[in-house]
Amino acid sequence: MPLEGIVVVAFEHAVAAPIATRHLADLGAEVIKIERKEGDFARDYDSWVLDQSTYFVWLNRGKRSLTLDVKNPASRDILERLLARADILIQNLAPGAATRLGLGYDELSERFPRLIVCDISGYGDEGPYAGKKAYDLLIQAESGLVSITGTPETQARCGLSIGDVSTGMYAYSGCLAALVRRGVTGRGGRVQVAMLDALTEWMSNSLYRVGYGGGQPPRMLMGHPVVVPYGAYAVGDGTQVILAVQNEREWKTFCEKVLDRPDLVKDPRYASNNDRVAHRDAIKRLIEEHFAGMTALDAVALLDRADIANARINDIEAVWNHPQIAARDRWREVGTENGPIRALLPPVQLDGPEAAMGDVPRIGQHTGDVLGQLGFSAAQIEGFRAAGAV
Repeated sequence: MPLEGIVVVAFEHAVAAPIATRHLADLGAEVIKIERKEGDFARDYDSWVLDQSTYFVWLNRGKRSLTLDVKNPASRDILERLLARADILIQNLAPGAATRLGLGYDELSERFPRLIVCDISGYGDEGPYAGKKAYDLLIQAESGLVSITGTPETQARCGLSIGDVSTGMYAYSGCLAALVRRGVTGRGGRVQVAMLDALTEWMSNSLYRVGYGGGQPPRMLMGHPVVVPYGAYAVGDGTQVILAVQNEREWKTFCEKVLDRPDLVKDPRYASNNDRVAHRDAIKRLIEEHFAGMTALDAVALLDRADIANARINDIEAVWNHPQIAARDRWREVGTENGPIRALLPPVQLDGPEAAMGDVPRIGQHTGDVLGQLGFSAAQIEGFRAAGAV
């Protein structure tokens, strides 16, 4: 495996850090997840998967769970040995918590010069927002994402934890880059990812539009603010299809082979994408009048024959049973304490061994094993338990 032999110590909860470390585990890293005795609070978000949290089983497969009370003085020796063995320390604790626990980069880099420390925060550790708590919806709001999502009348949350996920993926790639650099220099370093930075990066086309005079992007529901035609269009069976025309060559093909209106190619109202954006309502009427006598399957078949990009509007059950995912054998099975579940292979595929895809741990499942690997005797482990350290 690409990361075989790499040890990651994760002071993590919720989504942002766990998605980063899960991808590291899928690549073969040994991820030691530090949990409080009550466990990561994401374990209790819901109970849809064999009475377990959908978030937790998605984000924590392949990890080793070690319960540790880092505020207990008896845990200091454990923590010191863990860090001496680790290649990466990753944390998304509350603002300032890592430093208070002695896990700040400046302190650790002196004792462990090869250690990579990845700090995930809401707003960074400087500036007026540095001490603010940050959760996904709050960052969706601060980054401006909700201002471009929803109906023309009402803003809306993106339907997934996009702030957390974007942050976690930058943390993941940052850790990989730091490992490459350490391979050259021999020294670790610090990786910093702020949720606001991650999601604001994804907002950059809207930022440029506003910053250079284009004004606030409109909320388009199932349309696109700067490309036409691109979005959902009604068909005769009461459903919709999604289609996308990205350039002038495709617009010509769309007019000739889908709409059966070659005359539209020379119509000055539609001569460029900017012209089509200005006349989006007229184009919508043209398309929907043409599709009025078709079913969704008819319309998709017509678009496919013309090689015009299109998609169905699937609900989640349709994705769970998606024929393309099944045809590419993307599902695997992983264990949980309540039985096996399906799990998707990670999106990045490397040649060589398949992703590790380990089991989802129960709280503290590996505490004894990890402490034994750190050189503690059975009697010492029992002493830690008696002292409440683990």
